[in-house]
Parts: sequence; structure tokens; C-alpha cells
Amino acid sequence: MPGAMAAPQSAAAMELPVEPQSLKKLSLKSLKRALDLFSPIHGHYSPPDPQSKRIRISYKVQAEYGSVTNLAGQQAGEQKVIGDQTSTSMALVLPGSQEANASQNDGNQNAIIPAPPMLPKGPEIGPASRNTGAVVSVTDRYQSTSTLMERIPSRWPRPSWHPPWRNYRVISGHLGWVRSIAFDPSNTWFCTGSADRTIKIWDVASGRLKLTLTGHIEQIRGLAVSQRHTYLFSAGDDKQVKCWDLEQNKVIRSYHGHLSGVYCLSLHPTIDVLLTGGRDSVCRVWDIRTKAMVMALSGHENTVCSVFARPTDPQVVTGSHDSTIKFWDLVAGKTMATLTHHKKSVRAMALHPKERAFASASADNIKKFNLPKGEFLHNMLSQQKTIINSMAVNEDGVLATAGDNGSLWFWDWKSGHNFQQAQTIVQPGSLDSEACIYALSYDISGSRLVTCEADKTIKMWKEDPSATPETHPLNFKPPKEFRRY
Repeated sequence: MPGAMAAPQSAAAMELPVEPQSLKKLSLKSLKRALDLFSPIHGHYSPPDPQSKRIRISYKVQAEYGSVTNLAGQQAGEQKVIGDQTSTSMALVLPGSQEANASQNDGNQNAIIPAPPMLPKGPEIGPASRNTGAVVSVTDRYQSTSTLMERIPSRWPRPSWHPPWRNYRVISGHLGWVRSIAFDPSNTWFCTGSADRTIKIWDVASGRLKLTLTGHIEQIRGLAVSQRHTYLFSAGDDKQVKCWDLEQNKVIRSYHGHLSGVYCLSLHPTIDVLLTGGRDSVCRVWDIRTKAMVMALSGHENTVCSVFARPTDPQVVTGSHDSTIKFWDLVAGKTMATLTHHKKSVRAMALHPKERAFASASADNIKKFNLPKGEFLHNMLSQQKTIINSMAVNEDGVLATAGDNGSLWFWDWKSGHNFQQAQTIVQPGSLDSEACIYALSYDISGSRLVTCEADKTIKMWKEDPSATPETHPLNFKPPKEFRRY
């Protein structure tokens, strides 16, 4: 019985508990085992082999100075024959040869032994070293391979130089937040919509108020001016979309159908169609002549807050609070593609006036996409770290983005380099929390920028004419990777 009891106890003693080990600990153990196998002395290279080094240097000297060594020997022989007084041997003596050893043993100070040349670019092992089993030392190998490393030039395009923008005019006239803006195609006036439920028309050159339109009962979030008609379109939180005849300065049509506030508005460039998006998650297409809804582009899961139209497919592009961008087939009324690159709400988009590309902005970053397929190009190289409400780009390739914290950033379109960061100054008597820019737009020429802000003002910006590349140098560092998701 005692023997029977001892057997289970010995078996239990042999079964030791296995300690759970993490992947990092197992990796470190494997690395230590490899070091134990291949490097007996940790932190030190293996000692250099003087014989292999001497053989390598001799072959290097023979390869580079082989044609000169015989000539030098002939000259030295002639010098010995001419003057027996000269005991100097001008022959190049290879290191480790008998002549060099004899001269060193005799104490001849005049014997010239060449210094070992620079190490070659790579380990060169001659046939003699292969036969004798010579091994290139570790230190020589590391020193020689470092010379082979080349600096790979960056494939990122270098940005063009743009002069900085400065504020030159502040227009005060609204009694509420200024939420939307649109320019006249003739570039003589622009209109702004505000939370005071009015639309004001301003002169571009002087900044004076020309006209005030009333009719909405909530704040106005979208404006658009037709290029082919004397019509102004407005949309707001009161679910209404209105068409104003600027010859009579009154509403001639109202488009009913939205179930909630209308947040964005755009006109098709070639056909008489109006596009509106709102909190009902639907982009509605209206015939501006008959005030009838042509179709409802449904597919988003949250508020449609940005929209623009193109003459070719995709004719309609929408951005939503569900963090997606959708391309729409206007004939079939269906989605052509859905871009899911953003992680936050896509509140603003900007179509380039010349290139077939557009940019979209959300709280995570600003991205560029190609058209018509929607291939992702790259992110902008900096992060504004705020909610971006509006963005616009001109023909010179200057992209402007406006944030909730009053930041106005200017970017180079080609490279995504942020070359200026401006901060708006609130109107005296306003709170610092009202330094929000809700909308911005370039004029038709692209030389002026107008921002609409929460301190009830409209600010106009233009390029600094006195700036030069010397006074405002371009501080650009290309990113390490080419594609940034």
C-alpha cells in the first residue's frame, strides 16, 4: 500500500503547472536562442582575420595599381643602376611580402610601404582567398555594405508656392449666424443666408448691402444662383426650398417634399434640375420649371449634408453623416458606387474646377478622390482636428477649409501640403465660442475668398500682393509613404 500511494504522488510531482507565455515573451526567447547559436559573445562582432584582410588588400592593390607596379619597379631598377649611393627602393611592396618584411627587419627607414587603401564597396574575395578558406570579417562587411545604401528620392509631388491670404474686409449686417453663401455668375454680387431668416445680397467690389429678401421662417442653410436664369434658390430648416425671381425680387415657386430640414442645395450645370439633401437622409431631384419632384435618391442612412452635380457621370455626388459618399446614376435613380473611406460625417465636399477630382472633408481628415471611378488618391498631409463645415478650391489649386473653431487652412491641391493656417477674429462683443466658420466660397475669378461666420459677420480674404518666396518660404517635408489611407 505505501508503494501504491507513492506512485501517484511522484506522477503529480512531475506534472508541473505550465506558465502561460505571451507571444512577445516567446519571440524574445527565440531571439535569444538564435543569438546563442550564432554569436557566442553578445554585443560584439567576431574578431577580424588579419590574413584575409591582407589578402583582400593585396588583390585590391593588384587590381588598381597592377599596371603601375612594374613601371615603378623599372624606375627603381634604373635608379639603382645609375647611382649606387641611393639605397632607396622605390618599388611598391605589397604588404606581407618578403621584401617588406626584410626591409622592416633591417630597420631601413627609407622603405616605402603603401598604406592600405579604402575598403571596397563590397566584400571582394579572390580565387586565392577561396582556395585558402579566407573569411571576410564581420566588421569589414558592415562597413562596406553601408556605402551601398542609397537615399531613395520621394515620389511625392513638390507643392507649388502660393502667397498667403489675408483678411481685408469685414461685413456686418446680419442679426444671426451666417450659414450659406453663393456668387452671381457675373461676379458682381453675392448672397448670404443667415439664421435671422433673411437672404442679403452684397456688392462684391464695395461690400455694400444691395437687397434683403425675407420669406423663410427658419435659418437658411443652402443657396445657389442659376447660370442660365435670373433665379436664386434657397433652402432651410423650415423644410422649404424656394425659387426667387431676381427681376421681381419675390418667390415664384416652392418645392415641397422634404420631411425635415434641408441642409444642402446644388444646381445641375447643364439641365434644369435642382438637387437638395436634408435630415430625411434623401437627396431629392426637382424640375425647376414645374416645381415637381423628379425622383428621390434614397440610400443614405443619415443626414445628407453635402451635394454637388457634374455634367457627366456620376452626375450627382452626395456626402452624408453616415460617413459615406455616394455616386448616383441620375437616369436610373440608383447608386453607382459608395465610398467608405471616411470614419466621420462628410460635411463638406469640393469639386476641382479643372481636374476630374474632388476633395471631401470630415473630422478625421481630408481626402482626395478621382473621378469618375472614385479612386482614392491621398489624404492631406496635416490634420485640422476640428469639424470642417465647408471647403472650396479655385483654379490655382488653393484649397480652403473652414472649421468649427474658427480655423481657416489653405492647402496646395496637388501635393496636399498645408501652407497657411489662419485664425478668424470674432467681432467685438461676441463670444470666443462664436469663432465658427459655417460657409465659404471663392468668387468666379478665384482671387477672393468670402467666409460666413457665427459672429454674424462676413469676412473677405485675398492674397498678399507683397509676399514672395523669399519672405514666405515653402517649408515642405515629403511623407515617408506614398499612399496614406
